[in-house]
Amino acid sequence: MEKELKVAIIQSSLVWENPEKNREIFSNKLDSISSDVDLVILPEMFTTAFTMTPGNIAMEEGDKTVKWMQKEAKGKDMALTGSMVYFSDGHYYNRLWFVEPNGKSTFYDKRHTFTLAGEDKVYNRGKERIMIDFKGFRICPLICYDLRFPVWARNTENYDVLIYVANWPQPRISAWDALLKARSIENMAYVIGVNRTGKDINGHNYPGHSTINDALGNSLVFSREETILYATLNKKHISEARDKLKFLDDRDHFSLKG
Repeated sequence: MEKELKVAIIQSSLVWENPEKNREIFSNKLDSISSDVDLVILPEMFTTAFTMTPGNIAMEEGDKTVKWMQKEAKGKDMALTGSMVYFSDGHYYNRLWFVEPNGKSTFYDKRHTFTLAGEDKVYNRGKERIMIDFKGFRICPLICYDLRFPVWARNTENYDVLIYVANWPQPRISAWDALLKARSIENMAYVIGVNRTGKDINGHNYPGHSTINDALGNSLVFSREETILYATLNKKHISEARDKLKFLDDRDHFSLKG
């Protein structure tokens, strides 16, 4: 039987540093999603927007949001992922959680903190990639600025799906479009880019451009509007492309340190 993964992207504006309000907004959006979706993806820092003042957020808000994700995932029988401000072991992280309907929760801490905005000064950076096996698909979730670093995304573990959640602003949106396409082509995997819309308190405009590219770089869905996008990922498409073209067989072999 063909393996399929039905995905929904919620491309939304965000309320500045207000986790409770953002959870309420996303609860309403989740209620409108069709019941046969397997995975829903939210933007980067979906409960606060891209804040460099995490001290303004109550330390317990991260755990509150994870519990909210677990409740929504179980109630709707779909996995849920997105990143948030998260306080742990005396440090703040830009932490992505992948929460499955059975309650299993896995996290990834953003590796490349965005120095241009000073993210490196207030958030600890992550040290490890993670791989999530979900419904027959191997998924690698990354965050925003990670997109600019192809070595970190390199498909050494034969993942099927690469996810980027982001708050990517208008002035550099052409880079977002180009790099998402490049990551899909070079890794021969589905690449999902989820951006926000609207304007934040600092005046930065976010134009959406959320998309899903297939293993050959073709865009399956795309939007600039506040909306929910749907696509079905097919394991057969990945295997056929890789078996026919065999580009991954010619990868250079090296290891990362640091």
